[in-house]
Order: sequence, then C-alpha cells, then structure tokens
Amino acid sequence: MKLIEHQYIERSTQKIKNERLLFDKTINFLYSSSKEESNRFFNALTNRRMSSLLGFLHYDSNPILRKKSILKYTDKIGIDISECIDPPEFFTSKRKIFERKIKYWETRPMSDNPCEIVSPADAKAIVGSFDETSIVFIKEKFFHFDELLGEDKTAWLEAFYKGNFAIFRLTPEKYHYNHTPVSGKVIDVYEIEGQFHSCNPSAVISVVTPYSKNKRVITIIDTDVENGSNVGLVAMIEIVALMIGDIVQCYSEFKYDSPVNVALGLFLKKGQPKSLYRPGSSTDVLIFQKDRIKFSNDLLANRLRHDVKSRFSIGFSTPLVETDLKLRATIGKAIK
Repeated sequence: MKLIEHQYIERSTQKIKNERLLFDKTINFLYSSSKEESNRFFNALTNRRMSSLLGFLHYDSNPILRKKSILKYTDKIGIDISECIDPPEFFTSKRKIFERKIKYWETRPMSDNPCEIVSPADAKAIVGSFDETSIVFIKEKFFHFDELLGEDKTAWLEAFYKGNFAIFRLTPEKYHYNHTPVSGKVIDVYEIEGQFHSCNPSAVISVVTPYSKNKRVITIIDTDVENGSNVGLVAMIEIVALMIGDIVQCYSEFKYDSPVNVALGLFLKKGQPKSLYRPGSSTDVLIFQKDRIKFSNDLLANRLRHDVKSRFSIGFSTPLVETDLKLRATIGKAIK
C-alpha cells in the first residue's frame, strides 16, 4: 500500500494534524509483503511469540536510559514527562516509560455530571452505530459485531443489537492505562484469544476487521444500578496489538492505590484506572445499547469531514476521521 498522510482532528484546538506513525514503513512492508507471500508467513508475523519478541527487542533490550536521553526520547515521540508520578531518573527503559503512571486527577480533569460518559484512554477516536438508520452508521469496517463480542455470547449479542460504539486507537506514545468510561457493576468479564495485528491505519485497512480477530478482554458493565451512570449495559473491549505482551486488570478506586483484579460483582467507578497494556499500541472499543447514549456533537461532525486526509476514509471509501482526545474527556451523555 502506498504511504500517504494520515490526519486527524485535535479536539482541544479543532485543528487538522498529521500523525507521526512510528514504524510506518516497516509495518506497511510487513503487511503488504505478508499478504503476497503466504498466510503462513502472515500468521507468523502476528502471533503471540512474534509480538512478544518485537516488544522485547524494542522496549527491553535497549541500554539503560540516562536522564538526558530520557528527556530527549520522550520529547521526540511526544510524551510529557512532567505529567508522570515518578521522577525522570525512574525511567531507565522504554518499557518503564510506556507503562508510566500519570497524575490523571490533575492532568485529565473529568466532568462532575454523572450522566456523561468519558474516554477510557488518551486516544484517537471514531464513533459509529450498528443501526443503518443512524447518521454514524459504519458497517463492518473495523470489526464484525458477532466476532468482537464472541459468537457464542447470545445474551450480549442481543443486548447490543443495533447499538452504538466508539473506537479508541492508542498509539505507542500514549499513556497506556485504560480507565473506566462509566460507573457500574461488572456482570461479565471474559477473554477471547486471537492475533496481534498492528493498529497502524494502513494495517487496519489491509486486514479485514482486525479488531475482532485480535486477542481481547471483554468487560460487561451494568450501569443501571445504584450510583451507576444510567446508560444501560456497556461493553468495554480491550484489544491487543503488535508488541503488546499482556492486558493486566488492575482496578483502583483511588489513584493507583490497592489495585484489584476485575471480577464479577465489582463496582467500577467512572474515570478510575482499570487495566494496563504491556506494551506497544492497542485499541479500546466501547459498545452501548440502542437509544441509551448520545455522542458529543464534535465527534459526530469530525467523523464526517471531507477536508481531512484520513487513511481510513481513503481505504474504506467513506468519511472516517478520528478525533484526538484526552483520557476522561466527555464523549457523550446518557439519553434519559
């Protein structure tokens, strides 16, 4: 696939930005050449062993970083080290930088409105719907609905039929803790094995519905409970990508204190740390029940813009423009 610009909208300024895609040429070569070679080669590139090896080579096998080189590296890829809880000298490897903890309670403010749904990550987001009558209808561009949730999960497939969704693409420089987008009680949590495809836009276009083929953890949250967000059932799906070794469930009710595993019956408080990707790039998907959420107007408008050079728009022949937003920023509100 020919390399072209990939642009997005920066939410805070509404400016069009060019994304600096790490390993772009390499990923384009691997995906284009693998499809031409054989399925065996392609599968080898995206299995757990290869993904872990690539992650180790990039994040663990490099020399210990000195303070000056840490600041140079973080500045180069766009990481604000001043947001971190730990001092610069703590970050002696790229892995530590990737798995950093930030002062999110100060640097990622959240609305006090209990009916608002927030972003689970620092990410580039696209919103859509499974309902053909919706103006944000996206049919099977990023994933197959049944495959994503699990074809044997009849109850959840019925519950989220014709619902809405939001996709959050975390690039390698992003803060990689996932936070809870709503408040509610965990009524199911399960893992589906799969591959480790890259979330580079060209790779996403190259592989048909990659997000429902990658390894993922699905958490079903009931928000129609006491102190919940009252937006019905919400599926939070954490999807691995190239160089991701694991998804660690580590929910903390206050800052990062006393983390616990996400399990049935646990009440999740909106905006709190839920899990950690280790390490690489990755994707979160939220699925909402039909007629229970209204997405923010700017996310709806940005997605349909024709003046932004998005690889998704070109690859899927329909306007699909991402909005770069911060963790805990409002993405929509409950429909009462």
